Parts: sequence; structure tokens; C-alpha cells
Amino acid sequence: MGRVQPGPAGSAEKERLSNTLQQGRHWEKVAESFLIEHGLKTLKRNFLARSGEIDLIMLDGKTVVFAEVRYRENDRHGSGADSVTWKKQQSIIKAARLFLQYHGRHRRQPCRFDVVSIGNENGRTILNWIQDAFDAG
Repeated sequence: MGRVQPGPAGSAEKERLSNTLQQGRHWEKVAESFLIEHGLKTLKRNFLARSGEIDLIMLDGKTVVFAEVRYRENDRHGSGADSVTWKKQQSIIKAARLFLQYHGRHRRQPCRFDVVSIGNENGRTILNWIQDAFDAG
């Protein structure tokens, strides 16, 4: 019997990936609206760099906020915030440095890294905004 080579993603897999991306974008919009309600202003959505992506880049007064949005339907494997590993933090930090290089006017402003963890509790959507969730130092 010959070896089977994996082929291109089937339609079910493509649909699952599409749904995952759509869900991710949905929760990013929910988080963005929440942060705007709390006085932040959007600078950029989905900043893509070689090292990774930053979901939301916002201004909180004069502070540039790099926000990671994580949704978990349940917390069996931890909260969304728990899934922002050291490795993920490093990719966000590298992307943030690149953003600041591209956008020199923000280079001298204070910066922070926030996480918006979204989950469900008793059928209700719960947002947990963790300011200064991790440090670039």
C-alpha cells in the first residue's frame, strides 16, 4: 500500500478555518467597542508583522495600548488570558516594536500591553480587561 500525501485542505477544513477567523474578528470587534466605551481610541486593527499580529492598537490618553483579544467558550483549559503564553507575548512585543518604527510619532509615547479575555458565565458574555498584562522589559 502506498503512502498518502496530505493534500490541500478540504472544504470542511476550509469552512472551519473561515468560521474561526470570522469568530476571531467578531470578538475583536466586541473588545474594540468595549475599549472605546472606556475612552480608548483605535489606531490600528490587526497589525501584521513577520513576528506576529497585534489584534488592536489603541490610544488611552497618550499611552499606546497593544491589546491581545482572546475568546474561550469555556474555561476548562484556562481563561483566554491564560493562553497568552510567554512565546505569544514575545511575538506581540516584536510586532509592537515594528509598529513603533513605522509610526515614529508614537515612538516616544508610553506603551503598555493589555489582554482582553472574553468568556461565558451562566450564558452571559464576560469581558475581563487586563491592563499592563505583561511587560516588554
